[in-house]
Amino acid sequence: MGIWHHEASLDELNEMCNGCMPAHVGIEVTELGEDYLTATMPVDRRTRQPFGILHGGASVVLAETLGSIAANLVVDGKKFYCVGQEINANHLRPVAEGVVTGTTRPVHIGRSSQVWEIRITDPSGKLNCISRITMAVVPHGDR
Repeated sequence: MGIWHHEASLDELNEMCNGCMPAHVGIEVTELGEDYLTATMPVDRRTRQPFGILHGGASVVLAETLGSIAANLVVDGKKFYCVGQEINANHLRPVAEGVVTGTTRPVHIGRSSQVWEIRITDPSGKLNCISRITMAVVPHGDR
């Protein structure tokens, strides 16, 4: 079970994304490890910029999706939920086709905030984007 408060199935995580941004760009959660979460995203007409390469915003959607899901899996969902406060991304190399893979791991898991690092690689395994997201841990009822 690792760091997760509760273990969810891949089917459950992907079903949760149906009808939302992740599904619209083809993100699929593929692995839930002891301390990491992995998902893939196609580089296609939905995720390319007009110059034919992966749009930086699409990489950020993949990063935020991974960080948000992971953050919510480490808290007691009956008492808390997690929302993004800040995200940054460094786009290191272009990707024109194939499928990119993102993996997130925690940098810090605290009572009121979390920080997650997301590494996105191209089909050959080369790092094309590195991102970091800060998540606020919010008690239910504090909206």
